[in-house]
Amino acid sequence: MSAPRGQFSSNIGFLMAAAGSAVGLGNIWGFPTNVAANGGAAFVLVYLIMAFLLAYPVLMAELTIGRHARRNMVQALRGIATGPINRFLGGLTGFGGILVASLILSFYAIVAGWMVAHLAEPFFSLAGVEGTAEWLSANSTARNLTFTALFSALTMLIIASGVEKGIERWSTLLMPSLMVLLLLLIVYVLTQEGAMEGLKVYLIPDLNQLSPELLPELLIDAMGQAFFSLSLGVGTMLIYGSYLSRQESLPRLGVLVTLIDVGIAFTAGLLILPAMYVAREAGTEIFDKAGNLIAEDQLVLQVLPALFDTMGTAGLFVAIAFFALMVIASLTSSISMLEVPVAFTIENLKIPRRLATPLVGLVIFAISSLIIFNFKALFLLIVTIATKFGQPLLGVALCIFAGWIWRRDQLLAELKKGHEDIEQTLFWKIWPWYVRIVCPLLILTAFAQSVM
Repeated sequence: MSAPRGQFSSNIGFLMAAAGSAVGLGNIWGFPTNVAANGGAAFVLVYLIMAFLLAYPVLMAELTIGRHARRNMVQALRGIATGPINRFLGGLTGFGGILVASLILSFYAIVAGWMVAHLAEPFFSLAGVEGTAEWLSANSTARNLTFTALFSALTMLIIASGVEKGIERWSTLLMPSLMVLLLLLIVYVLTQEGAMEGLKVYLIPDLNQLSPELLPELLIDAMGQAFFSLSLGVGTMLIYGSYLSRQESLPRLGVLVTLIDVGIAFTAGLLILPAMYVAREAGTEIFDKAGNLIAEDQLVLQVLPALFDTMGTAGLFVAIAFFALMVIASLTSSISMLEVPVAFTIENLKIPRRLATPLVGLVIFAISSLIIFNFKALFLLIVTIATKFGQPLLGVALCIFAGWIWRRDQLLAELKKGHEDIEQTLFWKIWPWYVRIVCPLLILTAFAQSVM
């Protein structure tokens, strides 16, 4: 028999877990990189708009379906569907979400492994073990396999402990630690020469970036960032919603999760953008002659270590703090992604959590290993399939299920739990038709533009 379903023990526990899922490398690494590549503050402005016009409505669809069904993504979507065709499409969408979540975790674990290796490197440098320190900082198949396995094992260990004792407990511990480290690093970096120039680029929009020629690409990048950072379309928020108490107001919780995610993404920009310009002041090239960002996907691993090197011994301690921040951010997101296929395995195959977790985790690690051995051919391909195609299309499917397929009276009844007067609120007057018509059209328009 499978173990009984878990439940978050408090509002704070859910918020920390949901925020932890949203606040990962997509915020600490991806968001500032996108800001730097897309003209600074103009991207920040468009991202904030996308987060609330697109990401929040889809987040609400996932949370509401999840809490109503109290099942994994496949069973949840099949449960709200009517008729054999819709139930088939619900199962197909659910399996698609599980597949995309697994693919995202397969490349995410590799990048997180890099962070763990870079976290370990300063300790060996301080101990004088230079050979090991160089191996940890150099990109090699052996290093990548080792630390991807280490990070994957840590993720599995947390998920195997369950919802309250695993996901909630660790999220509640890790998220405050992340914020403390982030704020300490910001204070330190802003005292360095060159930081104010980066802060200016980050906070003062260049309106030329909002021209008709540049705006479509900016919108696509901002939408992709909002979806990826909030873990949307792949069922993570649906699963977390299924562990929520019936007494909680979903619209309020959704707003809080979005605000926390956007807030930490913005705060991360206050660290990374000034740090880039501090590194440039110290002699590190961050832009090419045409003004394009150098090595976008490797920005954090190229620019910041170069900055730490200019600080002497103090740089080793700053590096430890920074990569500890990155590991924490990686872990809070990875546990939510692993929970998606694990929940399906527990509930559909009736396998206990402590057995389902390593079984699923090892399958995903096998995919990660395949990517590592064929990195140039597979890494960007998997990233593109999962985030550029998978997440937006699954987001559209979830909007259709919440807006068109699920009976409106059942939807209203679910939202009334924890929010009795929901019918009188602005949320109920706007969200049902917005998620039904506006969200799918906006997402599909941006998706078509990105494909073309």
